[in-house]
Parts: sequence; C-alpha cells; structure tokens
Amino acid sequence: MPSETPGTDPGRHLIRYSGHAPFSPEVVVRAAGTSVFTESGRELLDFTSGQMSAILGHSHPAIVSTVREQVAHLDHLHSGMLSPPVTELVRRLAGTLPEPLEKGLLLTTGAEANEAAVRMAKLVTGRHEVVSFARSWHGMTQAAANATYSAGRKGYGPAAPGNFALPVPDRHRPSVVGADGELDWRRQLDLGFEMIDAQSVGSLAACLVEPILSSGGVVELPPGYLAALAAKCRERGMLLILDEAQTGLCRTGDWYAFQHEGVVPDILTLSKTLGAGLPLAAVLTRPEIEQRAHERGFLFFTTHVNDPLPAAVGNTVLDVLVRDRLDERARVLGATLRGGLEKLAARHEVVADVRGRGLLLGMELTGDEVLGEGGADRLGAEVTRRCYELGLHMNIVQLPGMGGIFRIAPPLTAGDDEIARGVAVLDEALTGATRGL
Repeated sequence: MPSETPGTDPGRHLIRYSGHAPFSPEVVVRAAGTSVFTESGRELLDFTSGQMSAILGHSHPAIVSTVREQVAHLDHLHSGMLSPPVTELVRRLAGTLPEPLEKGLLLTTGAEANEAAVRMAKLVTGRHEVVSFARSWHGMTQAAANATYSAGRKGYGPAAPGNFALPVPDRHRPSVVGADGELDWRRQLDLGFEMIDAQSVGSLAACLVEPILSSGGVVELPPGYLAALAAKCRERGMLLILDEAQTGLCRTGDWYAFQHEGVVPDILTLSKTLGAGLPLAAVLTRPEIEQRAHERGFLFFTTHVNDPLPAAVGNTVLDVLVRDRLDERARVLGATLRGGLEKLAARHEVVADVRGRGLLLGMELTGDEVLGEGGADRLGAEVTRRCYELGLHMNIVQLPGMGGIFRIAPPLTAGDDEIARGVAVLDEALTGATRGL
C-alpha cells in the first residue's frame, strides 16, 4: 500500500469520535519514556501519560520484554479457560487491597469494568437504580454511559431509567456554601440524596463514583465526604462502586485513592493504569457479593475476558510499581510538580487554582472577567496550542464552560528535569497566550 501523500489529511478515512475536538495535527510514530515523537521528528513531552494510562512511561523495557515473551507462547484463550498470568494477577491485586476485596475479573477497558460492576450490583441487589456524580465520566457503553454526565448524553435517545446525578462537591466552585462562604458539602450531600430519594422508585442498587473526578475538572472529594457517601449507601442498601481507572495503582501517592479516606468500597474497578497503556481492566469485590452474583447466574462473557497476554503485562506493572516504590515517587514528584504550578499561579493572574493529589493534578484558568463570557475556554485552548508548539502535550477538560482546566498527569517514571521542563514550557505558553488575548 502507498504511504500517505505529503500534505494530505492523515485522518481523512477515520470516523471522528471526540465530539468537536479535532485529531492531533501531527502523526506520532514513536514514543519512549515521557516523550512522543511525530512523523516530522518533533519531540513532545507527554504530560497526559497517553490517555492518562502510561504510568510507567512509553515503551518501558520491562513491559516490552513481557509482551515479547508472552505473545510468543500464550496470548489468547477461550473465555472459559484460565492461565497462570490471570490467576497470579488477581491474587496479587487482592494482596494490594484491604480485606475483603479478594475476588477479581479481568477485562479490557474502564467502561467494560464499570459495565460489569453495575451489572453485578443490579443482579445482587435485585434493584436497578444507579447514582453517580454530575460531571462524571465512566465510559461509553450502556450502563457506563448512563452513569456518565460530563458528555455524550444528547442526541442518542432516552437513557435507561433509574440513573440519578449527585452534585459535585467542588470546593473551588461551590454550589452550597456555609456561613463562612466555603463549600458546605454535608448539606449538599444531604440535599442531593433528598432529591434522589424523592425520585427513586425504591430500587436504589449502586453508587458509582470516582474518588477524584478527572474529566469533571480534577475535583478531589473533601475529607470525610467518601465516608459520608458510603454511609448514605449503607442506609439505602446500595453498593458503593469506586472507579479508580485513573487514580488507582500509585498515581495519587497511595496505591489506591480510597485508602486516603480509609473507606473500602463494595466493588472496585481498575483500568488505564493497570495495563500501563495496554488494554487491561479489573473488577474486584467481596466474596459474599461474588457468591450471590454467581448463585444468580452472573453473566459477563466477553471475547477477551481473563486473557493471558494483558494479564502478564499487569503482573509486570505490579513488579515495577513495587520494585521502584512508585507510590513514594508519585508523592515526591507530585509535590515538586505542584510546587512548580503554584509558582506559576503566583506569577500569572489567570491561574485561578491548583489542585489534585500525587501525579494527578489540575490547574484552572480564569479569564471571563477580562475576556468576557467563554474567556477561560478560549484562553485554555490558546495555552494548549502554544504548549503543543513549544513541545508539551497537555490535556484540557472538554466540558462547556470548563475549558480552562488542565488535567496534568505525567508518568510516574518522569525525571525531575522533565517536570521542570514541562513547567517552564507551560510558563512560556501562559505568558504568550495572555499577551495574545
């Protein structure tokens, strides 16, 4: 087949799947460590870890070695067969988690894991209603999409009945405030469930949330919130499902973000970070939930359930995380990165907030006061463009009215010099963008 003709659109045969967001202007031909390299030879520092997944960086030698070895002798099996990489990975994942999360199912994507978790919760409880955060993102398959409120709801017909949105406890833009003008999350949570209870037909099955909302603007739940939410679930006989696609496996400085609050979910879903860039996801739950689901005929058969090749990669990811103490590395490097971003906030009036935990950080721009309605969105787009030109790939929240919030998540293996270089590029981009606008 002939290669692309110079000057033609490389994406002309592709279905556009990102709403109104365009494809990247250049084709990427190689990636290594914290950088990706384009067809034209440009290097881009990757502050998104691919799709927030490549926690070990790109082309990590241990991952490359595992893939080469595993694919040569056992890559894929019938869905009813087990293999050593699968049984080993589920056993080891259980060992990283507090009791009693010890039963696991391996899948491919976060949406698929959330789909399985919700399906299990509905079967076990005998109910069908699901609660999740407004501004949530849990995937684009049926149950996951119905629990997603940040995008993709309009134009596709009716959503499944029984899905309810819970207000986001956003301390930077609070919707319910106390006498001190700060977010009153307890009252907000009470009001949220009062509304849910009023709408419920008495069939509340599960609450599916992220411990740190990523696509929703990098919103860290206030201290105590997760425990209070778990109590609301227990009062109603609901299962608490935590989606740690982006927060799990050391990114936030803990092995799992929920450990920060000492709350153990009924069901935990993992993806993204588990495969370090390869398609691997997991559902972990309690033995009694798995037993009840099995007794009721739980069915979640997929072509790639419990596949050996990605499971082998997952085992290598755990090896590297433990060997290199990447939970500690995320705390240290995250503090360095946050310190650099906070210096930018002190230097640039348009930086309104820096937040997050470990190496999942958010930086919010403001611009409406100076640039008029939509100013922050336009400023965010311009900063993103300038960063790209200067050799830094950044990810910005795509929600309407929130286009000035950057999600910053470099690999846990990034070097201090790369963090410093990324912050310097962002500084230059902010300076140029504010002058230009």
